[in-house]
Amino acid sequence: MNPLKSLLFLTIFCCFVYTTNAQSAVELQTTARAFSKQGDYPNAVIVLNRATQLDPSNMEISKDLALNYYYQRNNTTALEIIKPVLERSDADDQSFQIAGNIYKQLSLLKDCEKLFRKGIKKLPQSGALYNELGELLWEQKDNTAIKQWEKGIEVDPDYSRNYYNACKYYYLTEEKAWSILYGEIFVNMEPLNASATEVKSILLESYKRLFVNINLTKDNNDKSKFIQAFIETMNKQTLVAASGINAESITMIRTRFILDWYQNYAAKFPFKLFDLQKQLLQDGLFDAYNQWIFGSVQNLSSYQNWTKINSESYNEFSRFQKGRIFKMPLSQYYRL
Repeated sequence: MNPLKSLLFLTIFCCFVYTTNAQSAVELQTTARAFSKQGDYPNAVIVLNRATQLDPSNMEISKDLALNYYYQRNNTTALEIIKPVLERSDADDQSFQIAGNIYKQLSLLKDCEKLFRKGIKKLPQSGALYNELGELLWEQKDNTAIKQWEKGIEVDPDYSRNYYNACKYYYLTEEKAWSILYGEIFVNMEPLNASATEVKSILLESYKRLFVNINLTKDNNDKSKFIQAFIETMNKQTLVAASGINAESITMIRTRFILDWYQNYAAKFPFKLFDLQKQLLQDGLFDAYNQWIFGSVQNLSSYQNWTKINSESYNEFSRFQKGRIFKMPLSQYYRL
């Protein structure tokens, strides 16, 4: 055979073998993930070990392998696999989360904290890592956890879990306004999340706590100009709240709030959550939206009855919910 043709054939063959192996590794990973979803972690490990042989530099396969060893509580092997991944220049926040979970399972909390701080230094825009560090600190009864959740909200406003944790934290404090705002952002980001019902209950109770005082501005010590404007605007609705806080009164309070806010503060403090409320008000869906948040946790049977009586509004709001993804922009962080 002609030497040039031989070289060409060898090159084509090598490319074919490499492509086949790469494809096989991806296919094996897909198979392994199916095993993992079924809880069959030993079989997932068997398949992933083969995939690693075919494509040893594939970070996603290494992450999956470490995770499946972790699921089996084989933490020593899991750490051996994930540690080299953490040193890679392209290591992502999920890599640090996997390693963090392994350290937690081993009760190596100090090592876990160092790991998350290292991850944040490498990936300073990762809301996930700020959330993980916050949760780790909170488990140790360290109130500085809120600083991590706040930083996560500031730098990565689309990561929902920081809002969830911050909402619950502020609910335990006197800062009711932040509990309300962060909680409502969370339920809009994660309407189907199992935690959404819990947060809706917190929202209802937070509104009750907000209007306990006749003068809302009296005990407001928040230095944020945004929150001062929020409280001043809400303070105008104390007469509506005087008859009690429920889905109907909250709808009236929030309707008046939005009209007032867009007349006086919207230009100075643009806020995506209030834009959503305004849109729903203009579309005639604000009542359904408030029933979805507050009525559903105030009295479920009454809410179900409301959905039957107001089926047209309920169905239209449901369609609206299905067709949207709620995100907060970077420029609207006011907790300064």
